[in-house]
Amino acid sequence: MSALKLAAGMGRLGTESVFDMLARATELEAQGKPIIHLSIGQPDFKTPPHVVEAAIRALKDGHHGYTPTPGVRAVREAVAADVALRRGVSVDPAQVIVVPGGKVTMFFAIAMFGEPGAEILYPNPGFPIYESLIKWTGATPVPMRLTEASGFAFSADEVLAQITPRTRLLIVNTPANPTGGVVPKAELDRLAAGLERHPHVAILSDEIYARMLYDGHAHVSLLSYPAIRDRVILLDGWSKTYAMTGWRMGYGIWPKALVEPATRLAINCHSCVNSSAQFAGIAALEGPQDTVDAMNAAFTERRAATVDLLNGLPGFRCLSPGGAFYAFPNIAGTGRTSKQLETLFLEEAGVASVAGTSFGAMGEGYLRISYANSLENIRAAVERMRAVL
Repeated sequence: MSALKLAAGMGRLGTESVFDMLARATELEAQGKPIIHLSIGQPDFKTPPHVVEAAIRALKDGHHGYTPTPGVRAVREAVAADVALRRGVSVDPAQVIVVPGGKVTMFFAIAMFGEPGAEILYPNPGFPIYESLIKWTGATPVPMRLTEASGFAFSADEVLAQITPRTRLLIVNTPANPTGGVVPKAELDRLAAGLERHPHVAILSDEIYARMLYDGHAHVSLLSYPAIRDRVILLDGWSKTYAMTGWRMGYGIWPKALVEPATRLAINCHSCVNSSAQFAGIAALEGPQDTVDAMNAAFTERRAATVDLLNGLPGFRCLSPGGAFYAFPNIAGTGRTSKQLETLFLEEAGVASVAGTSFGAMGEGYLRISYANSLENIRAAVERMRAVL
């Protein structure tokens, strides 16, 4: 028995169940069981060739050392230009901090505002690391309810009613993981207007899926509201849009007042991002976007097929997601819990999916299905699921 004593906060730190599922599925594959992966949020495309070449060229050109902690000037300028182009917002490159993956901006924002006695609002069902990190800091997690009836969007009035003098941070994620929900502009307008009455609340706007939208949805960034802009932390990155999950390239746009503490956290955490990956990031933002368009066209086709197929399963009811690459079907009609169905599909059907409860208590009765896989695999997976149901 180890005599080592961990800090109390470690007991409050959760995990991301998707990676637990990936490990279990990989173990079954090692035993010879064929698994179709519909769990991990990772595009099944390769990084665009010109992006890979930019990284190789950077290495050949001798970019082997440390860079400034927030990133090389050129990548920060490329991010600022992209934000201006796609969100219509002018930002100073000095507000950009490039980090090793989107989670780091999330970690820094929650660590910056979370402490015992503080409250942090977060979407539920939502990305599991929000709640995990809030608890780790000792702050109280306050769930913002996302319902199927609203297309998994929040009610601005409900959210504003949850704000108290103890609220320090509000987390918004649209398009959303795990639901694919998109918050309508009218609700974001009401939220931004209401937040003017709460100047003590910072906002973390997780917009990592901003370029994955369907059915005519246009992305609305919380950074575009002047009255709250000095409190908005924008989270985005390269992982989803450019199929660069393994490159670990993310960024935050920080209010000017928070750039220094965020940079201090980065210095203590990781020093800087891999230098050659930063040059790949420049090439992704400034180069041709045809591969992004091709990926999104494929996701659009897969989305339609996935929703149609899932709605044909006994006990399933599935909304058509407005963004990202996840379906979040209601499985209450099967008579099984989310976790029971996740286990059944993995062990009996050889299909990896994720229980809705992995994304918060309000995810009970749902399952997350990633359609970042081929149409052939999606169809085969649903047939396997039908067989065990």
